[in-house]
Formats: sequence, C-alpha cells, structure tokens
Amino acid sequence: MKWFLILWAGPIVLLGSWYSLSYNDMSFGIFMLTRQAHDLVFQIYGNVLGIPPETIPPLVARAIVVDSLIVFALIGFRKRKSLVAWWRGNQSSKTPGTLPSAESLSRAP
Repeated sequence: MKWFLILWAGPIVLLGSWYSLSYNDMSFGIFMLTRQAHDLVFQIYGNVLGIPPETIPPLVARAIVVDSLIVFALIGFRKRKSLVAWWRGNQSSKTPGTLPSAESLSRAP
C-alpha cells in the first residue's frame, strides 16, 4: 500500500511542481521551467487534443481530484474494519449520558 501511494502521489507532486514553477516563471536557469516552455507544452497538447490550451489545466485538476477520490476509496475499503471501530468508539463517547451533571460542576464564584 505504501508503494501504491508513492506511485500515485509522485507524478502528482512532479506535475504540480512543474506547473507552479513554470506558471510563475521561476526557471532557475532551466528552460523547461520557463513560462515560454509552459505555454509551448499547453499549445502542443491543445493542438493534439483539438481543444484550446487554456482548458487543459482545469481538466487535469479535475482528473487528479477524481483519481484521488478513487485512491482514498480504495484505502478506505482496505481499512474499513479499523475505520468502523474508530467510528463506533468515537460515537459511543458522545452519548448524552456521559455529559457532566449540574451537581458535579464546581461552585466557584
């Protein structure tokens, strides 16, 4: 499961880092991190897909959200027994009978 999460999060972190650095033109002397390379990459992808380049980042963000929901659903399914036990333990401590009564409160002025 650890490798599954690493292989899922690695490309997302890499893509997010490249996108934020190139969008803000923080190149550090590397061409691939310049704004020109950023615009060129999205222009090429836009031409290949036949859509305007400015519509690609929201599509990628939406795909990352959907993939993340699927990954967390898989993790939740695998750990469902411990999650149910935690939930039941958490709910049993919130019953009205466990609240302090008026007699147990201090009489401090």
